[in-house]
Amino acid sequence: MRAVALGGGHGLHTTLTALRRITPDVTAVVTVADDGGSSGRLRRELGLLPPGDLRQALAALAAAEDGGSLWVEVFQHRFGGNGALTGHAVGNLLLAGLFEVLGDPVAALDEARRLIGVSGRVLPMSLEPLEIEAEVTGLSDENGPRTIRGQVAVATTPGQVQRIDLRTPRRPGGAPTACREALEAVLDAEAVFLGPGSWFTSVLPHLLVPELHDALVRSEATKIVILNLVPQPGETAGFSPERHLDVLFQHAPDLRVDAVIADRGSVAVPARLRDAAANLGARALFAEVADPKVAGLHDPDALAGCVREALDLVGRRKG
Repeated sequence: MRAVALGGGHGLHTTLTALRRITPDVTAVVTVADDGGSSGRLRRELGLLPPGDLRQALAALAAAEDGGSLWVEVFQHRFGGNGALTGHAVGNLLLAGLFEVLGDPVAALDEARRLIGVSGRVLPMSLEPLEIEAEVTGLSDENGPRTIRGQVAVATTPGQVQRIDLRTPRRPGGAPTACREALEAVLDAEAVFLGPGSWFTSVLPHLLVPELHDALVRSEATKIVILNLVPQPGETAGFSPERHLDVLFQHAPDLRVDAVIADRGSVAVPARLRDAAANLGARALFAEVADPKVAGLHDPDALAGCVREALDLVGRRKG
């Protein structure tokens, strides 16, 4: 099965780890709007794509394939101390070097995956760094919403995010352009996955790149949304599982989905989630997918089993 997972950070790591239990043919399409930490520093200082989420995706695929290797450990290692390298991950620096030497992020990522032994592929959703702009309410006594810019600012806002948009800092006023290889992967996929992850800063941005949005709408692949286990402080504080789907629909009303996977223990009113899933054309699947040992994380084996169930269910329905 040719699978494509869209997202960023730890949420995408979760999906990739589960998918590698099902198929070796996995492509990650990764957000490029990060502006914090090591990624943000490299982005500002060198003008490159933020490498952190791309590094996480490569490490997830590599670890899932061989159970972990020295190269994966080194790739993820962060320097300590108090110097210029403090906080930088080795993989971030390696990717930044490859970006500069090869001058092509896709070629650089393909070289990195060969280095650490990944058979799947990692692609950026765009070849230019993007900026998230959010409409946020509840920040003060003001009645109207305020605009906040930047991934870190949006992810940590004490207000409530209403909707987001993407900006192109290098081309003010321009529309974000999609990575050609990412478009091809989506259109060639047999299954496409959105979530889990930071809803406004990792999941929804893919739907705001016009070419990528159109490819997702046109794709004949089985489309599956994987919901978070808990709301995230800042971005989605107080959000119910169905509210996540409502927001997705608001940002991409033309997108049809086949299945929505939710942890049974995270859903207070299953009927509401079923209705919200139906608005996207999907069926909601409830399963025990939370890791019983680590709070707030999915269990990769349980999630892989639920993904198989969803694929079988959609296959029978389409057949």
